[in-house]
Amino acid sequence: MVYIFMAQGFEAIEFTTPLDMLIRAGIPVQTVSVTGELLVKSSQNIPIMADALFEDVDFADADMLILPGGQPGATNLANHKGVELLLRQFMDADKPVAAICAAPMVLGGHGLIDGRKVTTYPGCEPGLGKALCTGALVEQDANLITGKGPAAAVEFANAIIRLLRSEELQKEVCSKMMF
Repeated sequence: MVYIFMAQGFEAIEFTTPLDMLIRAGIPVQTVSVTGELLVKSSQNIPIMADALFEDVDFADADMLILPGGQPGATNLANHKGVELLLRQFMDADKPVAAICAAPMVLGGHGLIDGRKVTTYPGCEPGLGKALCTGALVEQDANLITGKGPAAAVEFANAIIRLLRSEELQKEVCSKMMF
């Protein structure tokens, strides 16, 4: 199961694009609100209903965690102690984690990506700790996938599908989307 987190002020396209493409790829995905409410508003004030509340989810079946960016969404994710603990467990176990736009700062702020190659939204680099920011549209460093911003959402999702399944499936999904 892939879990995509939602905090007040998340970036809608960075949330919905990976969600949509993972569903098209047949990858089980669940959206999780960290707000205590199922209805969460994006940074563009778009209300989206989560599948579950963080406190009600047993992440034992988690194959990957995805953090959409946006502000104040990324800051709200960084301040959630349960998300921090889960991210630490995943990074320590070399399990897949993906973060896009401002969300790599969530990892950087907790010292989880020191020495790793990442990318982030321009201006967010100081929040990456000792990570190596490449400025690429999408960056993959072993189990870690990062994306630069909203325009990277499709390529970010493509990298996730390739990591979790295969390049063949990723190409099939894009072909059916006429991409």
